[in-house]
Amino acid sequence: MADDRIERDAMGEMHVPADAYYGASTARAVANFPISGRRFSRRFIQALGRVKLAAARANVQLELLDARLGAAIERAAQEVADGTFDAEFVVDVFQTGSGTSTNMNANEVIAARAGELLGGQRGDQRVHPNDHVNMGQSTNDVFPTAIHVAAMDAVEQHVLPALRRLATALQTKAGEFVGVVKAARTHLQDAVPITLGQEFSGYASVIRHGVTRVEATRAHLAELAIGGTAAGTGLNAHPELAARIVAELRVVTGHLFRRAENPFEALQNRDAAVELSGALRAVAVGLMKIANDLRLLASGPRTGLDEIDLPAIQPGSSIMPGKVNPVIPEAVNMVAAHIIGNDAAIAVAAMNGNLDLNVMMPLIAHHLLESLEILGNAATVLADKCVVGITANVDRCRTYAERTAALVTAVAPILGYDVAAQIYKQALADDKPIREAILAAGLLPAARLDEILDVKKLTEGGRA
Repeated sequence: MADDRIERDAMGEMHVPADAYYGASTARAVANFPISGRRFSRRFIQALGRVKLAAARANVQLELLDARLGAAIERAAQEVADGTFDAEFVVDVFQTGSGTSTNMNANEVIAARAGELLGGQRGDQRVHPNDHVNMGQSTNDVFPTAIHVAAMDAVEQHVLPALRRLATALQTKAGEFVGVVKAARTHLQDAVPITLGQEFSGYASVIRHGVTRVEATRAHLAELAIGGTAAGTGLNAHPELAARIVAELRVVTGHLFRRAENPFEALQNRDAAVELSGALRAVAVGLMKIANDLRLLASGPRTGLDEIDLPAIQPGSSIMPGKVNPVIPEAVNMVAAHIIGNDAAIAVAAMNGNLDLNVMMPLIAHHLLESLEILGNAATVLADKCVVGITANVDRCRTYAERTAALVTAVAPILGYDVAAQIYKQALADDKPIREAILAAGLLPAARLDEILDVKKLTEGGRA
């Protein structure tokens, strides 16, 4: 068997691997864009397959596509969506800005497979990639539609469940630590007493707010550009095609998609992707803060705060025996940094909606779906491999609560700010607890101090 075959596209002949399902346009793109070696994700290829499947069904319903041909295209598109042909999606992410090369990659693979199902040979084009698989469509409306379909699926099936899982894990720890009194720290300096539970309730709230922000993006993600074809006018598409494709996508995905309110905006701008990426960035910022706090609270065990213990899941050093590092929070920090970087790239790419089409859609698709994937994974890992196993060093926390010089805040209304400030300075100079410093100065009796400086009661003004 020959190593390759000859196929033709609008620009002429191309050599294509003999066993490839893709054709000349894809082979040309592979030759043109040997840039990064990065390929589109499984989720994006799935979305492309679903869009092509929905289009085939709609075109058959409108009697624009032969039913037998449409059934073969639908089956081939479903196989693409299922991952059967992932190895055939060979075009680099960095390509033509509209994503034409990857759309044609999908068209060619589906056409070849559909032809095979109808008894033909690969490359014989009895099912045509443009005339049949791409019927009533343009890359310009297919690609943004696939971005929204893939992103919505990632949000609903991956990111939101993972964030809710993490929020629950943090809230559970807040309940477990409700009675663990410790010193708060502001500006990294000793502050008034709080409980470890209150601290963790704040972390849980950060993630719950993140869930709300991500949920809010679904309204705009649900708008699909399909039906706009090349420039938003719907040229070459049946007037009912868009509505039928959207209806089929609702069936296939289970998501409540709808046609874009303005098809011209839907092709010009990628603002829904920017909005979602911004929500992911906000979560990433909060995650980095939480992860860094866990590292600080667990620092030690002899020379740090040592207020909590993180699960020991692997050796921490190749040279220092017994050392255990906060590896999960460190990994989460790297994910957060990457998401923030992706968001910057998405913002710049979205600015390039020149006139009637955004010309950086492949970059937006790649970075947005990567951020969704790694955020969901990181939240799950943080919950399951770290948060659920955190324990409190109760005695250490209590010692810090009783020794924090900021306890003087509780007596300031009685002694006055200036006297309290002097007591604060004296307690630090003598390395004494605030209680002892006040007793030594003869300012308040012991019984009264015991009542005022009850560290647990001092934490009860807040709600969490």
